[in-house]
Amino acid sequence: MNTEKILNFIDGSYREGVNWFEKRNPCNNAVFAEVAEAGRDEVDAAVAAAKRALRGPWGKMTVHERAAILHRVADGITARFEEFLAAECRDTGKPRSLASHIDIPRGAANFKIFADLVKNVPTESFMLDTPDGAGAVNYALRRPKGVIGVICPWNLPLLLMTWKVGPALACGNTVVVKPSEETPSTAALLGEVMNEAGVPPGVYNVVHGFGPGSAGEFITSHADVNAVTFTGETGTGAAIMRAGAHLIRPVSLELGGKNPALVFADADLDKAIEGTMRSAFANCGQVCLGTERVYVQRPVFEEFLGRLKAGADGLVLGTPDDAAANMGPLVSREHQSKVLSYYAKACELGADVVTGGGVPGMPGDLAEGAWVQPTIWAGLDDDSAIMREEIFGPCCHVSPFDDEDEVIERANDTDYGLACSIWTENSSRAHRVAGQMDTGLVWVNSWFLRDLRTPFGGSKRSGIGREGGVHSLEFYTELSNVCVKL
Repeated sequence: MNTEKILNFIDGSYREGVNWFEKRNPCNNAVFAEVAEAGRDEVDAAVAAAKRALRGPWGKMTVHERAAILHRVADGITARFEEFLAAECRDTGKPRSLASHIDIPRGAANFKIFADLVKNVPTESFMLDTPDGAGAVNYALRRPKGVIGVICPWNLPLLLMTWKVGPALACGNTVVVKPSEETPSTAALLGEVMNEAGVPPGVYNVVHGFGPGSAGEFITSHADVNAVTFTGETGTGAAIMRAGAHLIRPVSLELGGKNPALVFADADLDKAIEGTMRSAFANCGQVCLGTERVYVQRPVFEEFLGRLKAGADGLVLGTPDDAAANMGPLVSREHQSKVLSYYAKACELGADVVTGGGVPGMPGDLAEGAWVQPTIWAGLDDDSAIMREEIFGPCCHVSPFDDEDEVIERANDTDYGLACSIWTENSSRAHRVAGQMDTGLVWVNSWFLRDLRTPFGGSKRSGIGREGGVHSLEFYTELSNVCVKL
């Protein structure tokens, strides 16, 4: 059986690299593609092409001209929706129903949203009194930052890549993208759409590979990369900061989380169960915003736990093409090993395994895939590894609590600070508790409800900086002040 070749996209054309690595289907671990690994020469070529494009047609376009092209990029993704959907599902194993409603449409929308936003965001101006009485006018200009290194995760590949590339290009920058080695397909396919939409060569580049000693390191240490934006694991984010420190290079980091949900006794349990089911198990738990710690007020603890168990037991595991399936495999056998190590550790620590905790029996060649059971634990202390370390799988621990002050303290007692959910029908409590959470995002009676104009990012070890709306423009542009003496 011939395997597909997934190539680097540099300066408007596809290129091989220094090596090839296998891409396996997470559903059955079968090799379906070989990916061209970029070496230092390929990364140098991509960065040089991006730098030339800044001085070329892209850098000379007006904001409205760039915006029109980015609208065509979005339309191009939509026109090839089924191709992008098939590529995303094949790389990740996620259900088509999930990718068709979130990954692909949001991936396309990111180009239009930021193309329109950048046309309508003002800068500041001031009149300055001067000793001679004539005065001066100060006004700010936004300029593109330059060549942006974009390092992408594997859980929502197209969506989170375009969440960065969209505003970067809208602001006039050029990009060198390194998708995760686990999910290279849609970033590479987007190169065709860029060419069809009229994006000049060198504006959008894709190099495949790994981190240390490969494309990731070559980008983050490159002297001609002006800024790096990364979504992924906290340890990798720290390495990216170290790599750019000697260049005093700005970084935007959206990192890990150990996100809590707070369910008060006055919550609408139907809403709370539905929301927690999604936040704990959607995308097989591979969501940085997902819930791994659930705190439930004692009067409703047993009912909530029983209903959450029933919901988890009702999940149907299957391949992307299985219409009945609402949960797929993990992204790889490697990640499966990590998640299963936490499943084993929970048992060693004496957790009450409410449901799951192992590998499901899958038929035929699916038995070779990266499947794990949706899992719920109870009975562990807040200082256990299960409660403190990000697992990134379809699992959560449910703990009882008694009062508001207690649960706020326990929820905030973590190295992370990305997101949380609060479930209560008491509006005063909702606002009061939300204001005390040490997280970048707080949802009340909802989860993953996103207005893309609002700030997105985490505190503590969950990241640096904010994305979304004008906050993305602040990272992808440099502000210059012009002072004109009258």
